[in-house]
Amino acid sequence: MQNEPLTRCNVRQEVLAVAALAAVLFSPVAGADGAAVPASDPSHALAVWVPLQLTFPYRHVTTQYSCSGLENRMKSLLLKLGARPDLEVRGYGCTQLSGPDPLAGVKIRMSVLEPAGARPGLGAHWQRVDLLDDRDTPEAAGDCELIEQVAQKILPLFTRRNIDYHASCQARTLVPGAVRLQAEVLVADQKAASVSASIPPGAPLQR
Repeated sequence: MQNEPLTRCNVRQEVLAVAALAAVLFSPVAGADGAAVPASDPSHALAVWVPLQLTFPYRHVTTQYSCSGLENRMKSLLLKLGARPDLEVRGYGCTQLSGPDPLAGVKIRMSVLEPAGARPGLGAHWQRVDLLDDRDTPEAAGDCELIEQVAQKILPLFTRRNIDYHASCQARTLVPGAVRLQAEVLVADQKAASVSASIPPGAPLQR
C-alpha cells in the first residue's frame, strides 16, 4: 500500500496536534486556591496543611524566659518556619506570674505544610529563613539553648531542606556566634496564606 500523499492540510493538522499536546504538558498546574504553579519550577510546589498539636518543655541552664516571653518567641519562630498564621501557643508549667520562669514551657497547636502528592493542593514555594535574623549578637547568644532544642524537636515537623545549623552552647556563658539555624522551608504563597488564615480554629488550647 502506498503512503497517503503529504498535503498542506495534513501538515497543518499535525502541527496543531503537536502544539496542543505541548500546551497540556507544559502548562502551569492550578492549586486548590486557584493559584497556578509552574510544573517545571523547582522553587514551587503544591502542598496541603497538616494539623499538629504538641507540648514543648524548654530545658535550660543559662537562659530563662518568662512564660509570655517564651510564648512570643516560639510563635515568632514557628511563623518563620511556615506555620499557618492561625497557630496557637500557650504557656504551661509556669510558676511565676511575671519575670523569668525556671519551668516555662509551651503547648502548641499549628498546621504545617507537606507536599500534596496526589492530593489537591495549594500553591507553595521554598523560602530561605534565618531564625536569628531578628536578634542582635547578645540576643542570639541568649537564644542558644532554645534554638538548639528547636532544631532537635521542632524543625523536623516542617518540610525543610538545605539546613545550615550549628550550636555550641556553654553553661552559664553567653558565647557570641555559638548558634546558627538557617534552612529552606515550604511556605504558602501569599494568596494561599490569606485564604487559609480565614479558616476558623478549633477549640482553644488550655494552659
